[in-house]
Amino acid sequence: MRRLDKVKLEASPICAVDLFCGAGGLTYGLQRSGIRVAAGIDLDPATEYAYSKNNAGAEFLKWDVSRKKSPSVAKLFATGKYRLLAGCAPCQPFSKLTNGIGRHRSWDLLNNFARFVVGVQPELVTMENVPELARRGSEVFEHFVDTLKRNGYFVDSKVVNCVDYGAPQSRKRLVLLASRLGPITVPEGRYKTPQTRKTVREAIGSLPAVQAGKSHPKDPIHVAALLSPKNLRRVRATPRNGGTKADWPKDLLLDCHKRATGARYRSIYGRMRWDEPAPTMTTLCNGIGNGRFGHPKQDRAITLREAALLQTFPRGYDFWPRDEKLRSKAIARMIGNAVPPQLGRALGHALLAHVEQYERESADGQKARR
Repeated sequence: MRRLDKVKLEASPICAVDLFCGAGGLTYGLQRSGIRVAAGIDLDPATEYAYSKNNAGAEFLKWDVSRKKSPSVAKLFATGKYRLLAGCAPCQPFSKLTNGIGRHRSWDLLNNFARFVVGVQPELVTMENVPELARRGSEVFEHFVDTLKRNGYFVDSKVVNCVDYGAPQSRKRLVLLASRLGPITVPEGRYKTPQTRKTVREAIGSLPAVQAGKSHPKDPIHVAALLSPKNLRRVRATPRNGGTKADWPKDLLLDCHKRATGARYRSIYGRMRWDEPAPTMTTLCNGIGNGRFGHPKQDRAITLREAALLQTFPRGYDFWPRDEKLRSKAIARMIGNAVPPQLGRALGHALLAHVEQYERESADGQKARR
């Protein structure tokens, strides 16, 4: 991903505010596309360091959006620019992992997003979330879309796979773009065939080896979770480059795996394949028993750095202060919840092209009226 051109960002026709910004994946991608991001807003204090350290020029604001009114967000945008309100409300209530059980505060966060759209009336809106939002949470999503349309927005949304946008990871997401300037379309990915898609090997194959429970001395987040003796036996019994627990001797199987329902969880304890995209990075992606998160070759789960690279964060993305004790769970949560920067960049390019087309057509219209 190309280096940030700060002068070019200042001249960008679009200024964005990133709601629910987390560690800054969406902000980072938007900035690399050429969109200036004025601020990122998140309630989680653990995300402030990563967001601020890697996204120069974007102010981190630790706000509870449910307690803020629209003018506080509206004043963050630069004057004379097309305003983009962007964000990804936390997805826990809609995720497959929760089976859509119960109401969660995040349902209200999406409604707060809609409230800010109505109050601020930005020219542009983008939202990313899990595909289940449009199914299990359809009433909430439909209300969000209806609110946009009632307020004069053209809206397009669809489920995309991040692998089509250059991520070395199969990660399906619901993406929405909306504009008051005219019809807008969620862009198609450029990496549609297996031959063009990025692989695990391309993303993490050059990283130095580490052992389970150890970190690399030059990169504290290139750290692999410690394995119990039995889990170490399990990963060693899993064939390299795509093996699963189906290859284990019976004494290594968990009791839950022996039941009929255990067949549903084939991927856990599995290894990734070198020459294919990785599975979806979750907030538990550094745990061997949480999915197909085994390293293709080394006897361990993937490290936090490897998970970040599979999410398309650059290798130097700094997630945690070196003078503080590393909190692996907090970092894994940031990585798993992030919008892949590569997807954010593709959306940014689409939004810039949309604005360019609008300005070109407006200029042509003015000439025709003279």
